[in-house]
Amino acid sequence: MPEQPVVAEIHVAKATRLPMQAKDVVEVETGRGIVGDRYHGTRHRHVTVQSRETLDEAAQVYGRPVPSELTRRNLTISHGVVPRDPGQRIRVGEVLLEVVRVAAPCKLLDDTIGAGAQEALRRRAGTVFRVLEGGTIRVGDPVELSPPEPRPA
Repeated sequence: MPEQPVVAEIHVAKATRLPMQAKDVVEVETGRGIVGDRYHGTRHRHVTVQSRETLDEAAQVYGRPVPSELTRRNLTISHGVVPRDPGQRIRVGEVLLEVVRVAAPCKLLDDTIGAGAQEALRRRAGTVFRVLEGGTIRVGDPVELSPPEPRPA
């Protein structure tokens, strides 16, 4: 496994209950989120991020694979722990994200993945971020899980 995590998968949905669509590249706007995603333009829920490593842990608890597209998160990173404390920052490619809150697993997971999935994903469902610096995110982009704090101007 590479030392630095990378973007393994990108998913967006045009509306709340529509299926997630896999993408190789997305544009992310500062203060708005992923262009073409259901949460684009919302106040704080711009991008959701989860770790494949954490999904694999959930799969062990659940007893079956947990497909990343069915969790309804935007970005799945290859490995590592996604920060959960509000105010923490990560850099994904050229995009800077700031933690808003933990993403609670939704009730839809038991319908889309199977009974018990919501419980297996508790504390493993990823993190909600706001976009501080927009740009392009591509599958394979490096992910800095604890970028240096910004220097005062």
